[in-house]
Amino acid sequence: MKKVEKNISLGELRQMAENMFGNLVKAVVDVEKGTMAVDAELHADEEAFLLEKGSQQKNLWGINLYPEFFGQDDFVEFDSMVNLRPSQENRSRGVENPEIRKKIREIIANLVTK
Repeated sequence: MKKVEKNISLGELRQMAENMFGNLVKAVVDVEKGTMAVDAELHADEEAFLLEKGSQQKNLWGINLYPEFFGQDDFVEFDSMVNLRPSQENRSRGVENPEIRKKIREIIANLVTK
């Protein structure tokens, strides 16, 4: 598992995908700090890792990254059990708030380099 604060290369994400699931990398993004955790079998493990590093649960959102679709909308998939948060009006595994989705996409664009 790795915390990404500055950047991560697309090549590194590709390698993580090949080693774990074949075509995707699970990630949890901290929308307040602009960081993310990657390279774990479960989003819940990444969420716990970021909580240990001082993140607040309300700011953490689970996504999947598909390196083969870098630069396309399909690069980021909003689908994780950690996103089920009725208390934050998020009643699905997706990210229902368009502003949060936009923020996640901006953070990913800043962190992932070609």
